[in-house]
Amino acid sequence: MTKATKEYDDIGPEAKIEGIMRRMAMLYNWSNLTVEAYQHDLISFHRFIIIEDKDCSALTATTDHVTAYLKYLKHRGLVNTSIQRQRSAMATWFHYLQNEKVRDDFPMQDVAKAMKALRLPKHLSEKHMEDLLAAPDTSRSIGIRDRCVLELLYATGLRVSELASLKVSNFNRRQHTLRVIGKGNKEREVPYGEESDIWLSRWLDVRNSDSVYLFPSRGSHLTRQTLWQCVNQYAKQAGIYPLPSPHVLRHAFATHLLNHGADLRVVQTLLGHENITTTEIYTHVSQSQLHDEVNRSHPMGKRKTS
Repeated sequence: MTKATKEYDDIGPEAKIEGIMRRMAMLYNWSNLTVEAYQHDLISFHRFIIIEDKDCSALTATTDHVTAYLKYLKHRGLVNTSIQRQRSAMATWFHYLQNEKVRDDFPMQDVAKAMKALRLPKHLSEKHMEDLLAAPDTSRSIGIRDRCVLELLYATGLRVSELASLKVSNFNRRQHTLRVIGKGNKEREVPYGEESDIWLSRWLDVRNSDSVYLFPSRGSHLTRQTLWQCVNQYAKQAGIYPLPSPHVLRHAFATHLLNHGADLRVVQTLLGHENITTTEIYTHVSQSQLHDEVNRSHPMGKRKTS
C-alpha cells in the first residue's frame, strides 16, 4: 500500500521521479553520472509499468511489477550485471520512498535477490587462501612485504586502490584498526586481526623508507598493476588457477565472513558498500556453497533422475 503526499499530487509521474531523484542526489551526494543512470533506469521501469497499468507508476509499483520488469529485462537479453544494477536502483528508490513515508511498504522484500543466472563473484576457498598466504619467501624483505600485502587484502577486504594508497598513519596499532578513504571520498574504520598485525610489524621492521605510504615505490606507492602481478605470482606458485585478481581476495573476505556467521550489515560496512543490495550478492555465493556441500555429502545428493 502507498500513502499519497500532497506535494506530489500536482505534477506528472516522470516529473515526480525527477524531483525525488534530485533530492536523493543531494542526500546521498551522488555524482551526475549516478543520478543520470538511476533516473534512466527508474523512468524505464515506470514506462514499462504504465503499458500494463496506466493508473500505476514507479511510486506505487508492487512486487509483481518489479518481478515482471526484471523478467522483461532478462528476456531482452540484458547481461546480468545490467539487470542487477537496475535492481539496485529500484531498491534504493523504494527504500527512500519508505523512509520518507511516501509509501509504507518495501516492494523489493519478496523479490528474488538476483536473477537465476546471475554471475556470482569469483572467490577463493579457505584452503586456497592458506596456500596463497604461505607462498611468499619471507626470508627476504620483499617476501615479507608481499606477505603483508596478501594478509591485509584478505583480512580487511580493501579494494586494491585503497590498499595501495594506505599510509603508515592510517593504522591504529593499539586497536588493530585502519582508516580507509574509499569511493566518494568516504572514510571508514576497518579492523584487522593479530596475524595481519604480526606481518605488518615485520614489514615495518625491514621497510627502510621514510615514505608516508605503507608500501612505497619510487616516491609514491605501489601501483594497482604491481599488486595485481603480486597476487598472480603467488597464485601460480601455489597452483591456484584460474589466476585470481586482488579483487578476488576482497570477495573471499566477504564470502568467508558470511560463511562463518557474520551479519550482512556488518559486511556491508566493512566493504564500504553504499547499498546493501551490492553486498547481498555474497549471500548467493554462500548459498551456492551450501548446495554444493549437500550434493557432495548427502547420500541422495548425486542421485540421477530417470
